[in-house]
Amino acid sequence: MLYKLIGATVALALVTTPVLAAELDPAVVFDMGGKFDKSFNEGVYNGVEKFKKETGIAYREFEVTNETQREQALTRMARKGANPVLGVGFAQAPAIEKVAKEYPNTRFAIIDSVVDLPNVRSIVFKEQEGSFLVGVLAAMASKTGKVGFIGGMDIPLIRRFACGYVQGVKHANANATVFQNMTGSTPSAWNDPTKGGELARSQFDRGADVVYAAAGGTGIGVYQAAADSGKYAIGVDSNQNHLHPGTMLTSMLKRVDVAAYKTFSDAKSNTFTTGIQALGLAEGGVDWALDEHNKDLITDAMKKAVDQAKADIIAGKIKVHDYMADNSCPS
Repeated sequence: MLYKLIGATVALALVTTPVLAAELDPAVVFDMGGKFDKSFNEGVYNGVEKFKKETGIAYREFEVTNETQREQALTRMARKGANPVLGVGFAQAPAIEKVAKEYPNTRFAIIDSVVDLPNVRSIVFKEQEGSFLVGVLAAMASKTGKVGFIGGMDIPLIRRFACGYVQGVKHANANATVFQNMTGSTPSAWNDPTKGGELARSQFDRGADVVYAAAGGTGIGVYQAAADSGKYAIGVDSNQNHLHPGTMLTSMLKRVDVAAYKTFSDAKSNTFTTGIQALGLAEGGVDWALDEHNKDLITDAMKKAVDQAKADIIAGKIKVHDYMADNSCPS
């Protein structure tokens, strides 16, 4: 039911309810994989660190290492007077729902899920739109017409990444083949670079020459395998182009750093609102990365094509199907 709820609500641009100002004592609970996963959690870390450096306001933090710690950590933060409390990742939704009810005067926020309570800000992203863009680039960079996708934990959210990617690949090359693998069905799938490398090498052996990883820390193994094989990889969430310059084609940016920074900043400025924020290309919530590390890999034709696709998605000329709306993906 949770994923159906997200799928239904992600179509909403913004639903907000003002929340009364409270004493500022921000806290963040990172999820499995840790704050230095070079991906999702680390993006949040970068956002809250930016807030701390700009304001001088420290934040409380906790890194979840097993599933039982989520509710305990959130409760401990709220009991100590932390406000707002930011939960990282869809898996924290049940715990935030429970704790937010117990502490109705504490402001909470969650990234990647929806908790429908008057004191919770729910931040979700249109990952399918950003994945569409890197799919266009993958198809245009491929010499074999075969590209790959490696996901972390097999959940509808990650299949949303995969589905958007497939649509982008097919938009650029209708005859392309897309291999897909998920790393596992438990939270350990987010932090298994050995398995990520194995899956990437398997796809390379089948002819893929570009592989997109949406797998948290597991992606590190994918990127290393691409570098070792002289193939291309595509990063996710944070800009990972710097990890292996020359073989990182690009990264799909999911601006969790901005979401985290804005959560704390809004609380500081007494402009914190609750409700649903669904962030896509139009809202600056997702994008693709072009910098000094990959500029020589992106041809003028590739940039023109991806810029056009981005403009067409924002204008509504291209409709990127959302897997979580009905758990299907056009092929």
